[in-house]
Amino acid sequence: MTGTTDFPLAHRITHRHIEVFRAVMTAGSATGAADLLHSSQPTVSRELARLESLLGYALFERVQGRLRANARALALWDEVQRSWQGLERVVDRAVALGRSDAVQLAVLCLPALAHALLPGAAARLMQVQPHARLSVTPQESPLLEEWMSAQRFDLGLSEQTTAPPGTRAEVLLTLDEVAVLPTTHALASQPVLQLADFAGQPFVSLSADDPYRRLIDARFAEADVPRTLRMETHSAAAVCAMVEHGLGLAIVNPLTALTAAASGRLALRRLAFSIPFSVSALLPLYRPPLPEVAPMLDALRAEAADVARRLEDLA
Repeated sequence: MTGTTDFPLAHRITHRHIEVFRAVMTAGSATGAADLLHSSQPTVSRELARLESLLGYALFERVQGRLRANARALALWDEVQRSWQGLERVVDRAVALGRSDAVQLAVLCLPALAHALLPGAAARLMQVQPHARLSVTPQESPLLEEWMSAQRFDLGLSEQTTAPPGTRAEVLLTLDEVAVLPTTHALASQPVLQLADFAGQPFVSLSADDPYRRLIDARFAEADVPRTLRMETHSAAAVCAMVEHGLGLAIVNPLTALTAAASGRLALRRLAFSIPFSVSALLPLYRPPLPEVAPMLDALRAEAADVARRLEDLA
């Protein structure tokens, strides 16, 4: 194995040598560096000379008793500044972790839930804990489950009801998928839609590999109800946007549908048949829990209950 690092030399150069070099570059003189380090000028000069001796080249020119950085010193200074900034960030982070308002709850969720359930729950959390901090990472399955199993996040939100390895699952919500259609559509006058109501209608689908797409297609195939499949997309939010613009009817999860219906141009209707939709909270078993996890779970439960009530009002 080869490399450019001289390991015996690297062990002889200490953090103190670099600290002295940084102080000299910052202050512009050995005397000023001594003041910064609460040391003496002879000590600083000795440490600096030792560093140059270990390196085998000079870093400064001595001109009329003053130090003038040469090209090598300036190049080294650039690297020292970058490293020092990294160290300062580490120190700042270490200090911040001692403050209750600096702890950040890391949440991993499906993209659809980042648009629908999570924002309302986060707003509830902030009402009871105004200084709470959240980091939200959207991710699709199966990476979401893999990352939760790896204990990388404090809390996960998934559409699966079974817990991935290394986690426990709490079902927050179990509802049925709903139909979405333009408010001006003739079928909007019906409170509940049958499979037959979709016959011959232009239909906006989720992508072919989506598990809900497969369930929906299976229902229509079993009933022998043909649709005009015009468009497909990976995102339920995109499906709703296309329906809103008159590109067809669709069946999507109720969370995304409720959010999209806030525009006033999209109608939600119950289905006479059931396509179950669930949301579960995933909690890592081997990651030390933050105190903020429990109130976040309470906020999610409350938001899920509110969503269920809003859907009941559609009846």
